[in-house]
Amino acid sequence: MEGVNGSSFMKYGSFVSILVLILAYTFRTPPDAMLDDRLDNVLSSLLRAERKVGIDIRARPKVAIGFGGCVDLIVDGVSLMDEMGLSSTHQPLHHDSIENAQQLAQSFAYFFAPGAASERFVMNKTLFSELVETSRGLPGNRWAVGGNAPVMAGRMANEGCDVLLGGTFSPDFTEVLSQHIMVAGNVVEEPDIHLILEYPAGASWGPYTSRRANRYIVHSDDHNPYLDSMDDFAEKLQDFDPDLLVVGGLQMMDNFPFKPAERAALLSQLADMMSSSSAQTGIHFEMASFVDEGLMKDLLNLVVPNANSLGMNEQELPNLLSLLKGSNITVLSDPNPRVATVLDQMRELYSLLNQHHRAGDRGAASATGRRRLTRLHVHTLAFQAMIVTQGSQWKNTMSATAKASLTANRHVCGSPDIDPSKARLIMDDSFSVSRQEGSQRISVDESRPVSCWHEDDYQVCVAPVLVCTEVYQTAGGGDNVSAAGLVLQI
Repeated sequence: MEGVNGSSFMKYGSFVSILVLILAYTFRTPPDAMLDDRLDNVLSSLLRAERKVGIDIRARPKVAIGFGGCVDLIVDGVSLMDEMGLSSTHQPLHHDSIENAQQLAQSFAYFFAPGAASERFVMNKTLFSELVETSRGLPGNRWAVGGNAPVMAGRMANEGCDVLLGGTFSPDFTEVLSQHIMVAGNVVEEPDIHLILEYPAGASWGPYTSRRANRYIVHSDDHNPYLDSMDDFAEKLQDFDPDLLVVGGLQMMDNFPFKPAERAALLSQLADMMSSSSAQTGIHFEMASFVDEGLMKDLLNLVVPNANSLGMNEQELPNLLSLLKGSNITVLSDPNPRVATVLDQMRELYSLLNQHHRAGDRGAASATGRRRLTRLHVHTLAFQAMIVTQGSQWKNTMSATAKASLTANRHVCGSPDIDPSKARLIMDDSFSVSRQEGSQRISVDESRPVSCWHEDDYQVCVAPVLVCTEVYQTAGGGDNVSAAGLVLQI
């Protein structure tokens, strides 16, 4: 009798659960219904914008990407800190590099609470080995192909490009790359390992709570800082004749103990390679987390002037701008900036970098031998923003901005299909185009969510991001987003 009554109760309970769900959907509050409808409409419109432009796979664009590569070991950051016995009571403190466990805990806390991405070199090889071994034993750890260049190469190959990849890889590493990726560089038995300490929004570590999902990366590379593959890459580059050259991974040089003048010599060689490229070849430099002021100044003198496209996130933009204006490096900036703030910073960066090159041909090397910046892409958690010079070689800016936005969700959620139930819009319904008083305010149209307009000699496009709420991985997000945006513009 008890069995019958229990079975009846379970059937009745299931019926009630279904009824509650139906009633909740039917009588959901109007604001919830409006938010769901807005999310669906924005997604559909972004997908339409992305599909307006396609790649002819019969004539795959050719992209050359350097430098470096590694194996990423991805773990939960809080779990690793706890397993290492690192106390969360340390005062949050910035360190340019990591020499001991206390500095690691202080540095992790510094970036964890605001949810800002960061990457640091670990001077202490013994500490780094201990971190790797501890990470291997953590439940849920994952291994993945890592490094800016391989990640961007993988995205571009998947999107329809043929890629020349410059890096130092192990045989096992190259076996998992796409058949559309050709490798230039040395073979090593043991690749460099990067530890990716991921954490979700709302994660807690002692008194600290993360404002957003992000990652803290540590490495102790032996190969990548020296750009080991550059000679072989430069040699193959001539015959490959790419439509686009992408340079990234230079943050591996940050605070690395080079011998005197060694780093400058490497960057001078890189500058020579970039400057010798055809004027018809677009050159993109992907920024990263830099705190070494000497390295940043070398990049401003040798690398940035030889690129006509730049990509960066909301931390890297004010960092570069601050140094360009003669101030110090900004280690930590607002991880959730307003659209108007980012657009003003982009305009200022665009103007400063081009003020000495106004006489140069658009999209080509200027009379001084330095390239004019004609494309600037900033990717943030809430939105994508692009500035593209009118009449330059970069095309399809609206569709490229939409694709970058969609790729942000696809990568972070770990799925090519976007599920609206696992996404939310955190960008406002409208935004000011500048912080200046009286600036125009633009409403985000659900049917045309990519807002584009013309200013001065360039076009500006802004697109909302469908922020993933069930995070699979944040590491590599910027590389995937930048690569996806570039694919439609070459």
